[in-house]
Amino acid sequence: MGMLGRGQAEGPQPSPRSHSAGPANFRMKCTGTGGMTTSIAPKPERSVGQPPKAGAFERRAIAPSEFRRFYDRGDLPIQILHSGTANRISWKVDIEKLDYHHYLPIFLDGIREKEDPYRFLSVEGTHNILDRGGSKILPVVPQLIIPINTALNTRDPEVMATTLKVLQKLVLSGEMVGEALVPYYRQILPTFNLFRNSSKNIGDAIDYGQRKRLNLGELIDETLEIFEVHGGADAFINIKYMIPT
Repeated sequence: MGMLGRGQAEGPQPSPRSHSAGPANFRMKCTGTGGMTTSIAPKPERSVGQPPKAGAFERRAIAPSEFRRFYDRGDLPIQILHSGTANRISWKVDIEKLDYHHYLPIFLDGIREKEDPYRFLSVEGTHNILDRGGSKILPVVPQLIIPINTALNTRDPEVMATTLKVLQKLVLSGEMVGEALVPYYRQILPTFNLFRNSSKNIGDAIDYGQRKRLNLGELIDETLEIFEVHGGADAFINIKYMIPT
């Protein structure tokens, strides 16, 4: 046979794709060095600190209340009666003749105050109004939710204890008041659920501060019991929905 012409192969050439395309012939992603920068400088060590705290139980800043503004302006019919044993609140008008839609939310807004005389006057005034309010309290319940929720959200143990005592008296102040609060459990009870286990574990010691009733866990349990007893047929299931046990 003659010589093969230029460009003619002596036999069939293997195709570039005829090699095995198994996994061993490929690099995994990000294992090569192409297009990557390298450095011989040592990498700085990262200092891993503690994760930040959520602060769910920390006290919040307490804004001045409407009660303070009205009292400083002289628009409230009260004054402090100084006596030899203890101070008392003196009313300039008959409590039963007050406009409850106007005054009760103002007094209730002041229970978050920490400074006297605002704290003393607002708390004592709220209790006096609830003691003698009767049927006038029920129509005002929707206006009381925001002041109550604001006081609970301060996360201040003293303010929360005062608010829980006021809530107990509010439910017991008139008929149907407990049932009127049921639609607002979604605003009130989340803070209850957060602080329900805030009880002192003192073992067999004696807590001489029980008479002041400042134990949040016990106050919350008392308040929930009153809600359940006086809240009607829907109270129990709504309490369990917000505070599962």
